Amino acid sequence: MSNEAKKTEKLSAMSRPMSRRGLMLVLSSPSGAGKTTISRSLLAHDANLSLSISATTRSPRPGEVDGKDYLFVPDEKFREMVDTEEFLEHAHVFDHRYGTPKGAVEAALSDGRDVLFDVDWQGAQQLAHNAGDDLVSVFILPPSHDELERRLHKRAQDPEEVVRRRMAKAASEMSHWEAYDYIIVNDDVDESVASVQAILAAERLRRKRQLDLPAFVAGLCDGN
Repeated sequence: MSNEAKKTEKLSAMSRPMSRRGLMLVLSSPSGAGKTTISRSLLAHDANLSLSISATTRSPRPGEVDGKDYLFVPDEKFREMVDTEEFLEHAHVFDHRYGTPKGAVEAALSDGRDVLFDVDWQGAQQLAHNAGDDLVSVFILPPSHDELERRLHKRAQDPEEVVRRRMAKAASEMSHWEAYDYIIVNDDVDESVASVQAILAAERLRRKRQLDLPAFVAGLCDGN
């Protein structure tokens, strides 16, 4: 190959978008703090971000679709998946089991796609242990105790007893805020969404995730 042809090949390679490894974006919060609303907005405005579909033993709520919102599985099947190490994380929450199947997540990351996780702090800790540098974690706090309670009542999805249980659990969940990379107080949903989008944009540019950087910089240093 001539020097001119080699130069053309290098220029072509440098002009292509650099490949990168995807990341795992974890959002956690006590129930009612807003992580589900924020998650939906992020997914609606970012084509490279997809939601990790968790398996659960609870029954579908009105409007939920198996395979889209959750993978609804019997308790026995869930236990089998735990035994065969098919989960990145799993937990027992409010009398039901939840877990993240790892096969689809790894496929997405290898393809440069980002995956969003709506999990509690227990799930986030397991993901941190199993995912390492792939993980970016964000904890969503409510602006006040009273506002959190108001939001839970406003949802009108759960009976009063469940609301009380969730409020009682909220303090325990919020006590783990220091385990997260970023903290957002969700007083305004639009501002909170913008903050997570800024985090995501910055994390995508981390050196370790841009797989073609060594070759790209070498080409620049060669003067080609």
